[in-house]
Amino acid sequence: MAVGTTGSPGTTGADGPARSGAGAGAPPPDGGRKPVIEARSIDYVPLAERHGKVWHLFPVWFAGDAHLATVATGAIGVGLGGNLVWTAIAVVLGCALGTFFMAFHSTQGPQLGLPQMVQSRPQFGFVGALLVWLVALTTYIGYNAFNQILVGSTLDHLADVPAGGSYIGYALIAIVLAVVGYDVIHKASRWLTYVVMVALALFTVCVLVVHPFTHAQLDLGSFALTPFLIQMFTAAVYQLSWSIYVSDYSRYLPPSVGVRSSFWWTYLGAGVGGAWMMLVGTVAAGLFPGKSLVESVISAGDRAFGGFGVVLLVVTVLPLLTMGALNVYGGSLTLLSSLDSLGRFRLTVARRIGALCVVAVASTVIAFGASENFVEEFGHFLSVLGTLFTPWTAVNLADFYLVRRGRYSIREIFNPRGIYRRWNWRGLVAYGTGFAVMLPFSVIGDAEGPMARLLGGLDLSMPVGLLVSAGVYLLVCRSLDLPAERLAVAEADAGLETEGA
Repeated sequence: MAVGTTGSPGTTGADGPARSGAGAGAPPPDGGRKPVIEARSIDYVPLAERHGKVWHLFPVWFAGDAHLATVATGAIGVGLGGNLVWTAIAVVLGCALGTFFMAFHSTQGPQLGLPQMVQSRPQFGFVGALLVWLVALTTYIGYNAFNQILVGSTLDHLADVPAGGSYIGYALIAIVLAVVGYDVIHKASRWLTYVVMVALALFTVCVLVVHPFTHAQLDLGSFALTPFLIQMFTAAVYQLSWSIYVSDYSRYLPPSVGVRSSFWWTYLGAGVGGAWMMLVGTVAAGLFPGKSLVESVISAGDRAFGGFGVVLLVVTVLPLLTMGALNVYGGSLTLLSSLDSLGRFRLTVARRIGALCVVAVASTVIAFGASENFVEEFGHFLSVLGTLFTPWTAVNLADFYLVRRGRYSIREIFNPRGIYRRWNWRGLVAYGTGFAVMLPFSVIGDAEGPMARLLGGLDLSMPVGLLVSAGVYLLVCRSLDLPAERLAVAEADAGLETEGA
């Protein structure tokens, strides 16, 4: 579907949905001047406030994906006994698969002008969307705690900085960046992308020139199915988990950027950044098995040329600073969405800042209380995320592209008694069915579902969940009266761009 900007407010033109509606948040900037602190949160971004260029999505997702946590994801296959070349192939394929779905979510931002998770209300209901929001909030906080631990271990290794000081400093930087908001996060990501790309290119060229790999590491005949599939689907789930973020950072773009361009700039940014950085982890783990993540990265960099290891490590840590802002920013939007579903309240800057602080404090508390093997359990965390988010992404994308085709009422999304109802049984049934069907195929830690056990420990839950959840949703939506709903959408959103909400 190609989405454009034709049509009048509340209607759909030949190229897709026209934008309509203004949220219940802060007014647009006075006189066209941008405020220092971002005022909007979960509310709709009117066309008058849309700005930016579609290529800006590339650096925000390259830098968002190219960091030390991604390095850890690329080392999983080697740790399970896979050789270097097949683990590298699994990383590339997994990134290509998971980023495909993530990038389609990104295209929703310019077309709807809303944060990602608020868009779940038409599928799950005004209150029913709490199901996926609570999972998303856990993800934001969990990722941030993991990143804080990585930063803490890195600074402790490099400069003997106490872990507690690193955790608090990281949280404060994340809060400051997130308070200023969307535009600053985008600008910081662009500068980080330039730095990271130079370092990765230098590392790649040096490693290829030095030829440090053994025949066994590059032997295509040494294929092990289980480590290959675990690495591939772990990489895919890691990329898929960014789906809850993407519209948050594309919603200020004008809808005229279209679906195709917003898809490809997101896909290339996240796909290239994620795969490239995961391959650093694959190479580091392959060359230096048994070493910790930080030590293996330093050793791999030094193998390129002396002293480069510390530089490479610092470069992989820097994007974690903006990643902290992304987690706190997205987590606050999800927290506000959840509170809004429980009881309507006015969206103010003070409440937005308060939500940011709550998310940052929660992740910091977890980082302080984490066990020593928290980093090793990251793979298990990704497995849980895959099981929880796969049905959601299938339902959300099926609704946007195949059922409602981007035609939504902004006003009704914020109406607890509106056309999307408090509880939407169609989305909940599809999600529940997909989740239930995934469990027999899942492997989470030492727990294997019966089908996974029959397959020798292979986790095929992701493709199964995508197909079943989307299929069930399309089936139950056959009874949906779309013509009547579109008339209601046109009536509800008439004049919103000029009248406000």
